[in-house]
Parts: sequence; structure tokens; C-alpha cells
Amino acid sequence: MKTTRKRYSADFKAKVALEAIRGDLTLAELAAKHGVHHTMIAAWKRQAIGGMAGTFSGASDAARAASESEVEKLHAKIGQLLVERDFLAKASGR
Repeated sequence: MKTTRKRYSADFKAKVALEAIRGDLTLAELAAKHGVHHTMIAAWKRQAIGGMAGTFSGASDAARAASESEVEKLHAKIGQLLVERDFLAKASGR
């Protein structure tokens, strides 16, 4: 019999992780309350705490990825221009 994995929404994960961070209930109590294994709650808690630094850094991941993409495009364009310059310099006899 094939079983499929449960998929939890980001809102649900955030809610459970926030409860775990607050520390009002133990992980075992949260696991029983929400029907999720305690190791998953601990992982969500670690992710939430790790992601907090990015929230306050001022630059979002999407903006950072877009700037990295732009840098790659610019490097490619610089390489193309250098090749063209060298080709034209040889063609003109310099």
C-alpha cells in the first residue's frame, strides 16, 4: 500500500514554530496538539530562528537572487565585449 506524505502549509508551520519558540508547551505536547512529529516541529523551529536574521538584514532573498543573476549577465557581456575588442584590434593591424 502506497502512502503519500502529508504536506503542511507555510502558515501552519509558522504557527507551530512560533508556539515552539514561545516555549509555553513542550515539543511533545505540541506534537500531540497538532498531530505532527516532534522532530518536525524542532526542525521548523530551527528554520524559523535561522530565517529571522534574513528578515532584519534589509535585503530579501528574491532581491539577492536577482542581483546575482544581473551580475552573471554583466560578466557575460564583459567577456563578449573583450572578445570583440581583441578581434577588432587584430583586424585593424594593431
